[in-house]
Amino acid sequence: MSFVQNFPFFTIILSLICAVVSFVLSKNASKWVSVALLSISSVLNLAVLVYCSQNNTDFTYMMGHFPAPWGNELAAGVFESLMALLFAFVMLMSILGGASHVEHDVAKQRRHLYWVMVDLTHAALMALCYTNDIFTGYVFIEVCTIASCALLAVRGGGRVLIASVRYMIFALVGSGLFLMGVVFTYSITGHLLFPQLREAIALLWRDGSYRLSMTVAIGLMSVGLAIKAGLFPFHFWLPSAHGRATTATSGILSGVIVKGYLFLLIKIIYRVVGVEVFHASGVQNVLLIFGVAAMVFCSAAAVGSRRLKTMVAYSSAAQIGYMFMGLGMGTEAALIAVFFQIISHALTKPMLFLASSSLMDSCGGHQDFRSLRGAGHRNKPAGFLFTVGALSMVGIPMFIGFIPKLHFASAAFGMGWRTWAVLGALVISTLLNVLYFLYTAMLLWLPVNDDNRPSFNGKSAWRHAAPGLALAVLGMAIGLQSAPLAQLLQQGIALFCR
Repeated sequence: MSFVQNFPFFTIILSLICAVVSFVLSKNASKWVSVALLSISSVLNLAVLVYCSQNNTDFTYMMGHFPAPWGNELAAGVFESLMALLFAFVMLMSILGGASHVEHDVAKQRRHLYWVMVDLTHAALMALCYTNDIFTGYVFIEVCTIASCALLAVRGGGRVLIASVRYMIFALVGSGLFLMGVVFTYSITGHLLFPQLREAIALLWRDGSYRLSMTVAIGLMSVGLAIKAGLFPFHFWLPSAHGRATTATSGILSGVIVKGYLFLLIKIIYRVVGVEVFHASGVQNVLLIFGVAAMVFCSAAAVGSRRLKTMVAYSSAAQIGYMFMGLGMGTEAALIAVFFQIISHALTKPMLFLASSSLMDSCGGHQDFRSLRGAGHRNKPAGFLFTVGALSMVGIPMFIGFIPKLHFASAAFGMGWRTWAVLGALVISTLLNVLYFLYTAMLLWLPVNDDNRPSFNGKSAWRHAAPGLALAVLGMAIGLQSAPLAQLLQQGIALFCR
């Protein structure tokens, strides 16, 4: 056994240890514990990714050396380590870019609790990436829910608390439905580990036994995770939660947490249920329909938004629709497009929230579009980052957002009615993105008379924008040269779907 195979376990247990340590440390020390944790986790996950890709392998890690059904397992391969690396890196950039807003928005006596919740969120996301046990997945779904609700509510204020309660209600409904699906699955198969579940479900489906019960279980788990991810029409919590949270929380919620739930659903489809059974159940078509609806209706809602962060949040709901549409298409080409979309959105949306908060600061805290006119001149780094993010979301070539749209369009051909549904949704959503993102980007650079508002240009502004710039540079690199990542995803699919 290679020592690298211990790293997935290290990322989870280290996060739990840091959460306990941060609870007893001072406010500033707690922040640096979280920064160190996310930095170390990024390095460990990168090492696992390199190990799996170079050796073209995946592996399981038996917890405590107890076999199933008493023991628990972690499983790591190219996809798992890539998602874990993405989550850790994006969380790191989000808290570095939003740390000043945390100090402003969170009361001193609660600030160390904020960093405790960051550590717990990271632990939950690492577990969702690496778990090989469906009930462990449920446990860490709940850990992630509690921690993310705390990250949202810690800012305080009436509207923030309302958003937190709404988020908690939808999250608990989603968790409850997912748990019911897990209970149904366990009662039918008697297994919790992914490999044994897949064998048992495939055998029962071939025999025709419990097909209705298994379809209900698949539907419950899929709908539960879709609610938690904010898929239309269960997205009502998302704009207020993402739009009213402090900047770092907005980046974490939009950039990684919804992706954690989505990646667990991908693992359930391909590693638990099996893609053939999932197709036969009919749930695939439901995800496709609601994904297409999300792309159109949430983009239309973004056009009608009057607040900058609310517009960016509605855009997140639309982008989530792309991912569920890809899962509904059900092909390997579509799965590659889904992972491109996950990576694109995870890198771009936190950057947009970081830029939006800086632009609001240059407008005296206002985020209505009238006040934002010319804000790019008052804060050039933030204006630059928002413009890059807007061009990416629209899908302009050379930006990372163009890559998943190209792959979705390529994967759609030869699928009957799904071809027209996917291509039509891509066209309509892109046109709506042009209406609100390019309009906002142009508004930021319109010339205005100096109204004595503060200017945030200079070296300090560029240093403050450094985390967002790191996300932008990585996104541009993938947009300009996506072939290496595409090859890595192809390798991941070969390991993930066998």
